[in-house]
Amino acid sequence: MAEQVATSGNGAGQGAPGVGHKANGGGHAAVRQITSVDQGDRIVPINLRQSGPTPVQMLISTRVRKNAYWHLSHQAGCWRATVYNRMYHPRGYVRPEDGGAMVEYDAIVNHVTMWNVAVERQIQVKGPDAEAFVNYVITRDATRIEPMHGKYVILCNEKGGILNDPVLLRLAEDEFWFSLSDSDILFWLQGVNVGRKFNVEISEIDVSPVQIQGPKSEALMADLVGDGIRDMPYYGLLEAKVGGRDCVISQSGFSGEKGYEIYLRDSMLYAEDMWNAVLEAGKKHSLMVIAPAHHRRIAAGILSWGQDLDHETLPFQCNLSYQVPRKKTADYIGKARLEEVRAQVEAGNPPYKNTLVGIALGGKPIEDYAPDFWLISGEDGGAPVGYVTSPWYSPELETNIAMGYVPWEMRDLGTRLKIWLPDQYAETPGVPVDGRIVEVPFRPSVNPNAREIAKSEGRDAAF
Repeated sequence: MAEQVATSGNGAGQGAPGVGHKANGGGHAAVRQITSVDQGDRIVPINLRQSGPTPVQMLISTRVRKNAYWHLSHQAGCWRATVYNRMYHPRGYVRPEDGGAMVEYDAIVNHVTMWNVAVERQIQVKGPDAEAFVNYVITRDATRIEPMHGKYVILCNEKGGILNDPVLLRLAEDEFWFSLSDSDILFWLQGVNVGRKFNVEISEIDVSPVQIQGPKSEALMADLVGDGIRDMPYYGLLEAKVGGRDCVISQSGFSGEKGYEIYLRDSMLYAEDMWNAVLEAGKKHSLMVIAPAHHRRIAAGILSWGQDLDHETLPFQCNLSYQVPRKKTADYIGKARLEEVRAQVEAGNPPYKNTLVGIALGGKPIEDYAPDFWLISGEDGGAPVGYVTSPWYSPELETNIAMGYVPWEMRDLGTRLKIWLPDQYAETPGVPVDGRIVEVPFRPSVNPNAREIAKSEGRDAAF
């Protein structure tokens, strides 16, 4: 059965200079790429056409994989999906007429939620040279990761572009798992090793995670695996059984709330056993199955690969400069270029045009995903010079917030902007709303990330 893709209706007409489609989302012949945003440093520009939600139906076929929990997500009410790592990825359970994504937001900030994130494929690197190989393909120092611990890392190409920003789990001295964001790193890692010939095996394995996120997650996980989990450190790992099936559990997540991930081994065989055990244990904790909480991750300043960054993005332009250590002596892919870029940035002459910033903006509450990269102008409301990547409404801050790219020279906190929202969210149709650049994260996380820890300790880089 074909699932209906989200048709949020937030593609209403734009009044931005150079944007010319009708308010009803029609007239696509008039839609053109915005060229006033300087993307001269990119080989493939970001598509800045404002074409709206373009409602279509998603074809369910065998070309895209159904993950081990796909049928369970559908049973739980999943009504829309996207594709991530060549798998169908649930992105909505509560329908708009029932309150939509903001009902899911209430669940994650007040209770506990489970997400089907089996699309975060696990790439295993195993063998005598596992540590040396992993240390060569990530920017951070893999030798500092102890067995049964993990870290958030990035992998870059020789130009310094970010290929993926996974969570890296170290299961043993000779075994690592890359828990991927949305790009085919399996092929990259295998290709790297064709020439380098490290003594390792590199494989996608049958391990599929779910995330358990929200303030009641610790109590739920203690019910599932015992009170010992209460002592687990951030990014610590634990071997346990859930529903009688072997799992690896980490304290981590994509939300900024307290949370865990359950990595089920042999997931194609045992998905139902683990999933149903979580549902049963979650009843007394008001557990809700929801989509990944992009509204909360935006507030936490957590990036989404493909949305906030891609393989042409340098760490220094998207708040990931802390991922480029100053004290790592070992060589790694992209090291020479990244150190060159850091020197250029510190000299005030970055080799890129635009940089990612946090924005507080006006308009009606943005309560669903943006179908386009909405446009940003300077305070005068003239030709667009930047674009929004991740917008949402923050109930706690009582304002819309967003991450987006603006020219380097406009990056300072307090800089005033104009944001061209669709008519659905604009205060006055065709008129941009006010915005200003603010600190990221917008709200603190339960567990500060490595960037925030480094900053608090007077460092500009993690280890």
